[in-house]
Amino acid sequence: MSVPATVRASAERLVVAATMGPTVHDVHAWRFKVVAGLIELHADPDRFRRLRDPAGRALHLASGAALVNLRLTAAQLGHEAVVRLLPDAGRPALLATVRLVGRHRVTREERLLCAATLRPQSGTTSSSGERPSAHVLNELREAARLEGAALHPLPTAPDGVAQRAVLTTAGDGRTEWLRAGQALQRVLLSGTARSVSASFTFETGDVPAVREVATPGEFPQAVLELVQEAPARPRGRLFEPAVDRQHEGKRNWQRIR
Repeated sequence: MSVPATVRASAERLVVAATMGPTVHDVHAWRFKVVAGLIELHADPDRFRRLRDPAGRALHLASGAALVNLRLTAAQLGHEAVVRLLPDAGRPALLATVRLVGRHRVTREERLLCAATLRPQSGTTSSSGERPSAHVLNELREAARLEGAALHPLPTAPDGVAQRAVLTTAGDGRTEWLRAGQALQRVLLSGTARSVSASFTFETGDVPAVREVATPGEFPQAVLELVQEAPARPRGRLFEPAVDRQHEGKRNWQRIR
């Protein structure tokens, strides 16, 4: 089956945009392939360091984040993107397929989130800020809900600046990991659009109170620290040069600014 040149060009542009999400162990441990009528998302065994992520959980989380970037770019181009997770049991390395169908009227929120994907990612800590308001936290919780996950605020010390929160899913399999990755990316981008910087870690076992805030049947997938940034001083250009990204290893937090 041949693919129209305009559709293939759009698909290839989406693939480029999708590579801008969080990385696994400093590399993109997935690859996209444009096939007849579809974009396929594959795990990349040549880049995947199994010893550091034996079950592939972090790989699925980061791959889910890439799917969000792809969907947002599709919306900017006027395409409705239909995603199927783990579509072929006989091909376990095939994580998802994306089909561009019909026309899509891009929303203001989608424009904001897509713009947020262009912001540089940094491993530095914000020098000033405060805990996000209840209104902003509710918006971030809604962002997670839209992707099939839940974001639960964690108890925070009275003198603490950052608000901790745990991202959970109703299940703990490969499909849920992909959903959690999509939810994590949407929360991070929604935070960026609202001047909230966020650090996250995929290691959740040693964080107090995670089990207490999650409802029965929910599994923690990531822990975030959220800081409402102080108003930025005017600067000459919109985007600063991107800095190197950090991997999500144990107690190694990634900072999204």
